[in-house]
Amino acid sequence: MSRIGKLPVVVPKGVKVTIEGSKVTVTGPKGELYREFSPDMDISFENDKIMVRRPSDAQNHRSLHGLSRTLLVNMIDGVSKGFEKGLEIVGVGFRAEKAGDNLVLRVGYSHPVEFKPKDGISFALETPTKLKVLGINKEQVGQVAAEIRSVRKPDSYKGKGIRYAGEKIKLKPGKAVGKAAK
Repeated sequence: MSRIGKLPVVVPKGVKVTIEGSKVTVTGPKGELYREFSPDMDISFENDKIMVRRPSDAQNHRSLHGLSRTLLVNMIDGVSKGFEKGLEIVGVGFRAEKAGDNLVLRVGYSHPVEFKPKDGISFALETPTKLKVLGINKEQVGQVAAEIRSVRKPDSYKGKGIRYAGEKIKLKPGKAVGKAAK
């Protein structure tokens, strides 16, 4: 059996879960999330715990079992605590700033790059070179962070660009200067 899938999902205080067949709605202090799961998975709510069961040991059911439980945990964590993804900007003159709710990146192009936040997503600037993407949907937070990083991926020679917080960039050696050929 799936070791992750058979674990019960504990629902914290202040979070309300509504299950209608394969549709699950989770409401908490930070907002509301809705997801439709595979109709093969049996999702039940018992004693402040959610259990996910599968009908058989078929490969597709085993795959969906752990995935369904993990998606439920992410929904509950999102509406109760929220998610954040940190980004760092490295490079001389590279910086980020907020213009209202929008994020403006100045990363070496002739023009600033502006990002409008999607629904449920917000940006927080710690310093002009450190920012966070905040939201209740883990998938959306990760996707927006990836889109921001793709504006100027880290250079493999100097390391300049936008990287995830704590990301290590392996720098390539520059051009080797040797003896002149005779």
